[in-house]
Amino acid sequence: MTGKPRLASIIEALPSTVPFVGPEAQERQLGFNFKARIGANENVFGPSPKAIRAMQNAVPDVWQYGDPENYDLKNALAAHHGIAPENIMVGEGIDGLLGYVARMMIEPGSAVITSKGAYPTFNYHVAASGGNLLTVPYRQDREDLEALIAMARSENSKLIYFANPDNPMGTWWSADELISVISTLPDDVLLCLDEAYIELAPENTAPPVDTDRPNVLRFRTFSKAYGMAGGRVGYVMGEAQMIKNFDKIRNHFGMCRVSQVGALAALQDQDYLTQVFSQVNQSRNRIKDIAEKNNLSAIDSAANFVAIDCGRDGDFAMSLLSELTSQGIFIRMPGVAPQNRCIRVSAGTEKDLDLFEEALPVALEKLRRNPA
Repeated sequence: MTGKPRLASIIEALPSTVPFVGPEAQERQLGFNFKARIGANENVFGPSPKAIRAMQNAVPDVWQYGDPENYDLKNALAAHHGIAPENIMVGEGIDGLLGYVARMMIEPGSAVITSKGAYPTFNYHVAASGGNLLTVPYRQDREDLEALIAMARSENSKLIYFANPDNPMGTWWSADELISVISTLPDDVLLCLDEAYIELAPENTAPPVDTDRPNVLRFRTFSKAYGMAGGRVGYVMGEAQMIKNFDKIRNHFGMCRVSQVGALAALQDQDYLTQVFSQVNQSRNRIKDIAEKNNLSAIDSAANFVAIDCGRDGDFAMSLLSELTSQGIFIRMPGVAPQNRCIRVSAGTEKDLDLFEEALPVALEKLRRNPA
């Protein structure tokens, strides 16, 4: 046989890559398991015990498909946010929902605006849709929303991606700042506002949900504060007709029945969410203290991780990450300068951070003795 299946030209031209190398892949390559898994922004404190019990009870029914309408969860979310169910779409995490937005909005050559070094999975979806990704640099380690909107105007773009709080830096804009800047958004430009970490941010970070604006979509998840990253449950809020467009392209049986039940129980246990916020805050403070004890500086964070400024360039930060990896500490770092001068440490248990606190000075001393 001399022929082969003919891929779409856009896909044919793309490399086969994974935006993130998971800790499991690294463990297979290294030949040992990490002692502290504090690199993927997972919630190590886990989901509500009520959510765990609900999922355990639902397992015998896993032979059934999940409800394609996500009726119970959607209605509970609507009540939680004080909006109508028609203003919500549930999907396979924010990543899956962003993929649907790319299919809805992007045509080959479409200009798409994001920040240079921001969450890379969005870029992955843009590339698969043939979009022309244009980037705006961070300003003082925050995404520059004013510059993003200005570029959207100048490039006649119809889509902007922005995260608040930000990944990978953990920085954030206040609700008042966001409202002021969003008011300048052109009517024909869609803002994808990724709020994956919003439950872990200061109280004045999230603007009220405005379902009258068809050009703003708000993305939330159960992966972070609710501790269900492996459950793959996210949702998007927006104007009803805009939300209805997801039905044209979504995977209607994409949601696992067990995950639907777990997310509903997690949402109903807001006391546990308050407890998680306290644990994450304590962990952020300790990571900052560990950094300062080693003459490094931590960037204030509204997420469940802290970016630590290593005071050098990306090569030094990568060397430090490699040294920590060799000691069994899984962390990550931003991939683009100047943010890549940092390493990024997820909130961890006391044991996790004890191990990090022990390993960090050893790694730094080794780099001082053997500079690259």
